[in-house]
Amino acid sequence: MRFHPLTALAFAGSTAVVTTAAASLPVSLAVVAGALGLSAAGGTARRVLPAAAVVLAPLGLSLLIVHGLTFPEGMTVLAQWGPARVTAEGLVFALERAAQLSAVVLAFLVFSFSVSVPDLVAALSSRGIQGRFSFVLASTLTLLPAITGRVERIRQAQESRGLVVRRGLLHRAAAFRLQAIPLVLSLVEDSGTRAAALEARGFSSAGPRTSYRQVPDSGFQRLLRLLLAVGAAAAVAARLWPAGTGA
Repeated sequence: MRFHPLTALAFAGSTAVVTTAAASLPVSLAVVAGALGLSAAGGTARRVLPAAAVVLAPLGLSLLIVHGLTFPEGMTVLAQWGPARVTAEGLVFALERAAQLSAVVLAFLVFSFSVSVPDLVAALSSRGIQGRFSFVLASTLTLLPAITGRVERIRQAQESRGLVVRRGLLHRAAAFRLQAIPLVLSLVEDSGTRAAALEARGFSSAGPRTSYRQVPDSGFQRLLRLLLAVGAAAAVAARLWPAGTGA
């Protein structure tokens, strides 16, 4: 069964909310495994994994540094350098937060790399959402896949002109600097082109709108989206309720 774009978005959003509310390492690892399995089954793993590494590597490193070295509740000291100390509790907390963040990022990346942007925009517009907002939302969700593909094309073009990227972190960082400049310039130019295209298609005009693109929906999927939203709200309520009663 092919999912409606809003159903896929509801799956990704509810998964992120439930994982965040649960704050459980087993739940986060299960979501990570499920997202990797879906990306492999959908044939998007080769694009999802590099994009996830770019996003999660610096964030995971920052969590490790902040919580691993300066966790105030840490009691089991593994190593210490002056005021900085590595504690077992800090490392466990950093691991839990990193797994939770990985689950959320992977859930949205799997959705971003698999959704049809025209179908998503048409589905949002059919629900009465303004064209500008639906386009911004669709562009945001698919920005990383678009940047990943553009970086690959820039790299191939530079290599065809004689650029040799050697092994090693420093050489790759220097190559990325050469690729970042044409990437930023192309994104700026692309934003102007898209703005002109949106104006030509009347995205800023008021009044009722019609669309030639029809995205089929079903009562089952509408019910499924409602259940996903209720489940996400219940997970948040269950997370907040003990805190409220304890206070």
